[in-house]
Amino acid sequence: MEILLYVVGILFMLVGLGLSIGLHEIGHLVPAKLFGVRVGQYMIGFGPRLWSKRIGETEYGFKALPLGGFISMSGMYPASTSDKPAGGLFRTLIQDARSANDETIAAGAEDRVFYKLPVYKRVIVMLGGPVMNLLLAIVIFTVLVSGIGLQQGTTTIASVSECVLPAGTSQTECSADDPATPAAEAGVQPGDVIVSIDGIEVATFAEATEIVQASAGESLDVVVERDGELVPLEVTPIAAERTMTDASGQPILDENGEEIVAEVGYVGMGSQMGFVQQPLTAGFDMTMQAAGRVTTMIATLPVRLWDIAVSTFTGGERDPNGPLSVVGVGRLAGEVAATDAPVLNRFAVLLNLLGSLNVALFVFNMIPLLPLDGGHIVVALWDGIRRTWAKLFRQPPPAPVDATRLVPLTVVVATLLIAMGALLLIADVFNPIDLLGG
Repeated sequence: MEILLYVVGILFMLVGLGLSIGLHEIGHLVPAKLFGVRVGQYMIGFGPRLWSKRIGETEYGFKALPLGGFISMSGMYPASTSDKPAGGLFRTLIQDARSANDETIAAGAEDRVFYKLPVYKRVIVMLGGPVMNLLLAIVIFTVLVSGIGLQQGTTTIASVSECVLPAGTSQTECSADDPATPAAEAGVQPGDVIVSIDGIEVATFAEATEIVQASAGESLDVVVERDGELVPLEVTPIAAERTMTDASGQPILDENGEEIVAEVGYVGMGSQMGFVQQPLTAGFDMTMQAAGRVTTMIATLPVRLWDIAVSTFTGGERDPNGPLSVVGVGRLAGEVAATDAPVLNRFAVLLNLLGSLNVALFVFNMIPLLPLDGGHIVVALWDGIRRTWAKLFRQPPPAPVDATRLVPLTVVVATLLIAMGALLLIADVFNPIDLLGG
């Protein structure tokens, strides 16, 4: 059964990845067709063709390696001229790129080419793919946090401590000298549902905790629901050193990774954990936070890749927040699906993974380097700047930017991307990230 669940987790992520790639390419395809560009192919994957079908002028299909996708637009670059680029290898690379580009320009459709579109339309076409991943991430995270909810402490009391123990102590039982907790003295019982504290209605345990921690030494009127009836209680929090926690009950760490301990109001009760639904705007907020983390990761990518290489070949522990290959994502999804946890919990983690994957696709594709979408956007914007400059100074319109001259740089970037993918693949096979303590 565990193996079956592991496979289900991998299939879930593969289907999700395929859907993400497919929608990314649709984000390019739809505006390209709306703007009149001839699109020869829409493919999911690379390598040998598995299946395809021609509908109108476009061939739709799947290829063997699910590592991405593409659409083949007519005339991404200007058609070849008699100008010959200088240099041996560079000349060959540039000329090959121009020849391949020329083959996409069909006879009689010379005006239905990408490079002749106005700048804003070219930007829209190239933005369409990454933006589709961003929108998909927002939808996924909204379903996760507003439909299912986040694991947080609920207002239902799970436990009441009998005595006050020092923060960080390993002591588990009360001694005669340990003072009773305010919650025990007030008569709070496991199963009680907190309705209000100090006249303020609370919807989560985090809200109740915030009031208690700010009220050391103050008498608080607490209303709980017990067996269907409202029961008024009076609790006076004491000042005690406690490890600060977030809404999900996890310790809050400082910049050095140490747990933050502070003297706050304390009553000695713990909550039941459960899924707490968030406002609809929380999905967007979660997406933006994930985008910020991915951007930071990409900004430090060389260092992270070096650390991954060192840990892989020395057997060291990998950074759990580091990049993953498709194999690593699939492996993690399989492990999550096979864990001994409620189905809803596992599904929530898988959704989180898929949403994070789409955020990564958005941010990564926005890097302003060819062959990534961000590189094509930069080329279009540069073309627009040149045309605007010429118009301002009453000069003849410049020739379209010939991005084939950047093919040598594109090859370097593509080679680095392949090398990065190979390193991550090796690391995920021989030294995978262990998030579940397996």
